[in-house]
Amino acid sequence: MKRSIKKTLSFAAVWLMVWAAPATAGKSNDTLVWATDRDEAVVDPYFNNTRELVVIGNTVWDGLLFLDLKSGKYLPLLAKSLPKWIDNTTLEVELREDVTFHDGSKLDADDVVYTVNFVANKDNGVLTQANVNWMKSAEKLGPYKVRIHLKKPFPAAFAYLSNVVFIMPDGHYDKAPTKPDGKKDIGAVKQVGTGPYMVTEVIPGERIVMKKNPNYFKGGPKGQPQIGNLVFRTIKEMNTQVAELLTGGLDWIWDVPKDQAEKLQSRVQVTNAKTMRVSYIQFDVNGKSGTEYFKNKKVREAFAHAVNREAIAKNLVGPASVVINSACHPDQFGCTQDVPKWKYDPEKAKKLLKEAGYPNGIEFDLYAYRQREYTEAVIGDLAKVGMKANLKFMQYRALRSLVWENKTPVNHMTWGSNSVPDASACTSHFFSGGRDDFAKDPEVIKALETADTSTDPKVRKREYKKALRKISGELYWLPMFTYAKYYAYSNQLDFTPTSDEIPRFYTAKWK
Repeated sequence: MKRSIKKTLSFAAVWLMVWAAPATAGKSNDTLVWATDRDEAVVDPYFNNTRELVVIGNTVWDGLLFLDLKSGKYLPLLAKSLPKWIDNTTLEVELREDVTFHDGSKLDADDVVYTVNFVANKDNGVLTQANVNWMKSAEKLGPYKVRIHLKKPFPAAFAYLSNVVFIMPDGHYDKAPTKPDGKKDIGAVKQVGTGPYMVTEVIPGERIVMKKNPNYFKGGPKGQPQIGNLVFRTIKEMNTQVAELLTGGLDWIWDVPKDQAEKLQSRVQVTNAKTMRVSYIQFDVNGKSGTEYFKNKKVREAFAHAVNREAIAKNLVGPASVVINSACHPDQFGCTQDVPKWKYDPEKAKKLLKEAGYPNGIEFDLYAYRQREYTEAVIGDLAKVGMKANLKFMQYRALRSLVWENKTPVNHMTWGSNSVPDASACTSHFFSGGRDDFAKDPEVIKALETADTSTDPKVRKREYKKALRKISGELYWLPMFTYAKYYAYSNQLDFTPTSDEIPRFYTAKWK
């Protein structure tokens, strides 16, 4: 296999360099320590779709392209130049010749071909299939030249190649040991990328340690990493995160509740910035969960009129948050807000509930996993109109499994679209007939199929609008609001939040 030939530094030598993370954060240790409440057992962007792994994915790995948020233009990253469209389903890519992986081996066409062919094969189980299932295969044309074949026209290809298609070394997943159930243990594979930082230690439930890549290629759009070490920590309680930020155990946190963020402003740097994440309520419109209330559209309408989305966005989320009416983020291509809207009107909600045959109200379970206070505000609004929601609050992975099994009558969840600025990354993910699609509406599925594959921007916008109007009109979802995160970080840190919810730790530096 090519790996044994082109390897210039053995795995053994690399892992002998593994270092122990300093106990404290900060400039004096050249160590930026950040934390969230997530336990990241699998450190691989293809087999873990949490936001933390989107961040780490863009820090440790590189894609072929890079999206410059200031200009809105796609720039070559591992590619030497922008890919060329040979036809509507074929891309040709020239690669840089000065890139090395963290194990010292040199990037070439074999790595890109291996990665594309592995992730495009659904049997290999990439978690978010929509990120990769538009690719059919890749072939090698030369040492640094690759042709990528698409299953059908996919005009958003550059967006995905820049955000979610990370290049792995040739044969990377072949190293995964087999578990007792016969499946590959992806979590046991050492993390090897080409990115500005390299993973040196993973302790599930505790921390992921990264070190600056001293051989990161020059002249790329990510620039050169400035801070020597990054450490991600799992800290379940926000109060503990805040306390450690104030005492020097952490340098950076996000998702800080609005009231706490406002109190922190005089002690650390605090910023409220928009993200590409949306909040939504999803209804079991077919009664598969065993709770049939939400098969009745009038009940869904009552729910929608009962919730004061504007108040939640303004009072809890932050000034950069806006209410949305479509099942996508307003910044995504094709995401029109010209759809049926559901205004806050509790009296109308009571009337609709009565018309639905429930004059004495209803009781059901409402599942959620993120920002408990947001969901509690929803539950408070519902209670005022006679809808008693019992909160089932749990970890994301556990809830995600229940959703895929159609066991939730109502769930309040979020989606960040992997920061892909195209409606296909949100609307199509949830309404194209897959496991996240409760409605499976043939009209919506057909419209999205056309929107996702047409090379005519006007046709794409028209078909997304058709799908979004049906989704909102039938209330398969109640879109809630865009997320705006409160970031809090050390006064020593020079850091700028970005609107795609991917903190660029590789551009951060100490003051």
